[in-house]
Amino acid sequence: MNKSDLIEALSSKLNLTEKKAIDVVNLIFKGFTDELKKNGRIEIRGFGSFVVKKYDSYTGRNPKTGTKIQVEPKKLPFFKVGKELKVRVDKKK
Repeated sequence: MNKSDLIEALSSKLNLTEKKAIDVVNLIFKGFTDELKKNGRIEIRGFGSFVVKKYDSYTGRNPKTGTKIQVEPKKLPFFKVGKELKVRVDKKK
């Protein structure tokens, strides 16, 4: 499922116009992004949580040329699956 599929599903299930569904999805994504930018944590019970992991600078290697490069410190979003979602996905039909 991609963003367009999510908008379409939301629109049809809640009988919303496509414009309203786009606004809802964008509002949720913006809220998630804003919270992660503030190094916050997003927890959706039964689904999982999003956190920001910080990585220090390190010496890497350019895979194309093999030369060593210095990789700057960075922050990346990380998703941890919730136990309930793991069980639901693994459940046999």
